[in-house]
Formats: sequence, C-alpha cells, structure tokens
Amino acid sequence: MNNDAVHQTQFVSLNGDGTRVLSRLSYVTCEPYTVGLSFRVEPGEWVEWEFARDLLVVGLEQPTGIGDVRVRPDLSLDDDTLLLELESPDGYAVVELRHSDVLRFVGATLELVPPGTEGRHLDLDTLIADLTTARP
Repeated sequence: MNNDAVHQTQFVSLNGDGTRVLSRLSYVTCEPYTVGLSFRVEPGEWVEWEFARDLLVVGLEQPTGIGDVRVRPDLSLDDDTLLLELESPDGYAVVELRHSDVLRFVGATLELVPPGTEGRHLDLDTLIADLTTARP
C-alpha cells in the first residue's frame, strides 16, 4: 500500500438486495477532499463514484448531503449499518455499508490528511492545467 493512499474492499448490499456486491473505498492524498467508491459489475469492470470525504465523516454520525450523494447511519437495522444514497440521471441506489468498516477507512484518511490541512496536499497548478487543457 502507498503511504499516500488508503484502499478498503468490502462486500455491500445494493437496494436491500440479498446479493452482496464487491466494493472498494479509496482515498489518495493528492485529491484530499475526495473519496472514491467503486462497485465491481463484471470481472475487471468497475462503476466508480467520487464525492466529498466530509460526507463520510459527517454521515457516520448524522444524515448529510443534499445532492447526488447522501449518507446517514441506519439505526433501524442495527448500529453497524451506514446508508449511502446515490442518484444520477441513470438511476438511484441505496448502498448498505458496515459502519465499522467506513469508520476505520475514514480514520485512516484523517490520519493521512487531518481536517483543515487538505490545502497543503492539493496541487493547484496541476489541477488548473488539467482543467484548461483542451481535450478531443
């Protein structure tokens, strides 16, 4: 594992379905505000979502998010379930994650980049170059 990244794999439940789906949470320090959540749909093929790390941090304790990604503890099931709602023009999904796994993942990201220090890890020159470079 890199010293500047955190990856965690787990099986999650989508839309309350009993079939578990392989997922992967990821974080890299060069994108300090963002976490990634990927779902394996076929061998070698993943659907990926990126969203603010703060949504996971706050969502561990209380409902948060007003856009395409919302996170909240689900106390109606048990204390170890975290619900993540994903919405796009293509559809809507509710992902059930183990609260304890997400807590461990978030803790590792906060160890790498404590809150309030994200700006020290952001390479603004590269970001601006990426945004202003013409692509076909």
